[in-house]
Amino acid sequence: MAKSLGMRYVCSNCGAVSSSYTGRCVQCGEWNTLEQQVEITTATAGASGHTLKIESVVKAASTKTPRILTNISEVDGVLGGGLVAGSVNLLAGQPGIGKSTLLLQVAYNIAKEHKVLYVSGEESARQVGLRAERLGASHKDMQLAVSTVANDIAATIVEGKYDVVVVDSVQAVSVNEIASAAGTVSQITNSTQLLTAAAKATGTALLLVGHVTKEGSIAGPKVLEHIVDVVLQLEGDRYGGFKILRAIKNRYGSTNETGIFEMGEQGLKPVENPSKALLAERQVSDGSIVHATMEGSRPLLVEVQALVNTTSYGYPKRTASGIDLTRVNLLIAMLEKRTKLKLADKDIYVNIVGGIRLGEPAADLAVCMAIASAAKGLKLKKNAVVFGEVGLSGEVRHVPYLEKRLAETKKLGFEAAIGPRVRSGKKPAILMPVADIRTALNTFLEKD
Repeated sequence: MAKSLGMRYVCSNCGAVSSSYTGRCVQCGEWNTLEQQVEITTATAGASGHTLKIESVVKAASTKTPRILTNISEVDGVLGGGLVAGSVNLLAGQPGIGKSTLLLQVAYNIAKEHKVLYVSGEESARQVGLRAERLGASHKDMQLAVSTVANDIAATIVEGKYDVVVVDSVQAVSVNEIASAAGTVSQITNSTQLLTAAAKATGTALLLVGHVTKEGSIAGPKVLEHIVDVVLQLEGDRYGGFKILRAIKNRYGSTNETGIFEMGEQGLKPVENPSKALLAERQVSDGSIVHATMEGSRPLLVEVQALVNTTSYGYPKRTASGIDLTRVNLLIAMLEKRTKLKLADKDIYVNIVGGIRLGEPAADLAVCMAIASAAKGLKLKKNAVVFGEVGLSGEVRHVPYLEKRLAETKKLGFEAAIGPRVRSGKKPAILMPVADIRTALNTFLEKD
């Protein structure tokens, strides 16, 4: 007979241990601070546990993991080659960004070869049906259900009739055994665990929709991201521009891949050449600089725009769209200190075209040259692309993926690339290296 586990009570205020519950800690005198804990020892663990099943790492690695293709190139690329059977995938994004639209398109494509169930917890069957009709995403093997009960959804998954199940959304479903409302921490945690257990037991690929908070993080406990296998984030401007799908976590592939989409009448469509589309309407003028950025492992050319005006108020205004304002203020301070630019009485506006958000330091040189260009009414001498990190001393620092940035520059027909010096090896012919920001401004900016 297994030995019963002992219980003890620990005060959360002072850490005192008691063998019985007294309501009040005898050590510090605080009320209702005693928390029940199980006394675990090697003896009790050996009595209640079982020996683990051991296998070779080589044998585990040799097991083939079947994947289900979504037949949307950008989605399959981000997932690492498609959905893995038995995986739990979470797609998060702002309201109206296109999460439900994308998953409906994915479900439709998969339904051509597999059985798919789409479970809606936020919309009626008619609403989902109308959207599917508008997108042309109706298929006889794609079934639809409306439910907010995680127990019912899990029971349906356990039957094993479906290869892929979509749940929209995890914040809308709840477990019967818990009294709290849907969307609370306990409900999200337990609903996800229940659905995950059902999916793993039957080898069903599970797709969950997740909400985000106003700060942009996924709503609910952090454990939600730990439970699932893949976390995808759909970003961009909900009213226009490109939508970017990136993997925040992926147990079955790389997190360096990104997918770029554009919303149309038929839903989200992959953009074959996003750099060309972003620069199609560009007008060459002062304050306009083309920057070679990286979205994951994909090079992308985007336009950085700057506008500089003399302020009408005592305190100059600084505004940035698509890039961190703190970083922009840091670069403005560096420009005033390391160059002859006087920006203390100037309103400065920086914009990244196309709804793209720049997060890497490689955008520093492009932002600095755009601000200087707008402040002095100058343009680039050459039809060039700019990239490079700029330090507080004004030095231009090395950035990764130099070859990919230069290859995209050549592909779009630019004559040169202005960037940091090459650390080792032969300098590429298209690269025009600069050592510091003052050299870059004096060498490559000229009057219109």
